[in-house]
Amino acid sequence: MEDLFTIGQIAKLFDINIRTLRYYDEINFLKPEYIEPDSKYRYYSIKQFEHLNTIKYLRELNMPLFKIKEFLDNREVDGLVTMLKGQQDELTHKKYELERIERKIHNRLSQIQDAMKSDFNEIKEQVISERKIAVLKKSISLGEDIEYPIAELGSTHLLNSAIFLGKVALSIEKDNLEMGKFDEFSSVIVIVEEEDQSGTSCSELAKGTYLTLRFQGTHKDAKKYYKKLLKYLKERNYKICGNAIEIALIDEGMTNDISQHVTEIQIPYKKD
Repeated sequence: MEDLFTIGQIAKLFDINIRTLRYYDEINFLKPEYIEPDSKYRYYSIKQFEHLNTIKYLRELNMPLFKIKEFLDNREVDGLVTMLKGQQDELTHKKYELERIERKIHNRLSQIQDAMKSDFNEIKEQVISERKIAVLKKSISLGEDIEYPIAELGSTHLLNSAIFLGKVALSIEKDNLEMGKFDEFSSVIVIVEEEDQSGTSCSELAKGTYLTLRFQGTHKDAKKYYKKLLKYLKERNYKICGNAIEIALIDEGMTNDISQHVTEIQIPYKKD
C-alpha cells in the first residue's frame, strides 16, 4: 500500500511506543489512516506525519492529551500561543512547588542529622530566633496519647499532617515548672516552617534566650532533665520567664527504636 506505513514503522520513525499508538487509537486521539479488515493491522499515512510531529513536540512539553486534541481539532496560531502560555504558567507553579519540597527535605535532613549528632545531656544557653507556631491549648497528662490532640490541632489550624514530622512539641506552664511539676502539659505545639505557612493560622513565638538540653528518650524520660535544668538556673540565679517547650526531634514517626528517639527541652529565661 503506497504512502501507508505500518504501526511498527511509525513507532520506529517517530520513536513512539507501539502500545502508545494503540492507546491513541483506542481513545480516538490519533486514528490510523487505514485498518486492514481481516488482519486489523493499523496503517498510517504521510499526511499524518505533521500531526505526529506536533503530538511528539507537545508531549515533550508535558502537554495533556486533551489539550493537544483540542488544538489538533482546531489549529490556530492564537490557540497554540494560549496553550503554550498556559503550560508555561503551570510549569512555573510546578517549579515553585518542587523548590518548596526541596527546601522541606533539606530542612528535615538538617534537623535529623543535627539531632543524631547531638551533645546529649549537655545544657546550653542559646538565643533562638522568632518562630511561627500553631498551638492547641489542651491539658494533657504525661503518658496520655497525644495523637488525637495533634490531629485536632491540624484540623483547627488547617495544617497538613504531613508537616508534623519532627516538629511537634508539648508545653509546660511556667508555674508548674517552678513547682517541679513536669507531668502536666498545657498545650500541643507544631513549629510551622515558612514553606507550610500559607493558609494556616499561626502564632508567633518571639525571639528569646533559652536554656536547652537534648536527651535520648521520649517525653516520659524528661523529668530528670528538667531537674537538671532547674538546678542550673538556680545556681546562676536565672529566672524562668515563660513556658517550657519539649520538642520530639526524632520520635516514633521516624523510628520504632526508642533508643534512637531524641527530645529537646527549651526553657526561656532571663538573667537578673
